[in-house]
Amino acid sequence: MVYREMQKVLRAYGEVLRLVRRLPEDSRPYYAKFARENFVNYREVDPKDAAAVQDLLRRTYNHSLWVLSKYGVDESVAAKLKGICSA
Repeated sequence: MVYREMQKVLRAYGEVLRLVRRLPEDSRPYYAKFARENFVNYREVDPKDAAAVQDLLRRTYNHSLWVLSKYGVDESVAAKLKGICSA
């Protein structure tokens, strides 16, 4: 189970970085760095605590939607991230 949760988090991180590529070119470095810092900051979360991991994934998805909306990117491009975060 721990391995599965870790894989889910890594897939979410990769998908967030792919979504960053859809942002305007001048804002990409900021959001890529922001995503990395957040994933690094939360590495102390116990992967055995499924509720905590799911909460972080839910916040990842919601924040991603907010950023996409801010830049006028269609939120439907985050469907894969939604699948990862809600599974």
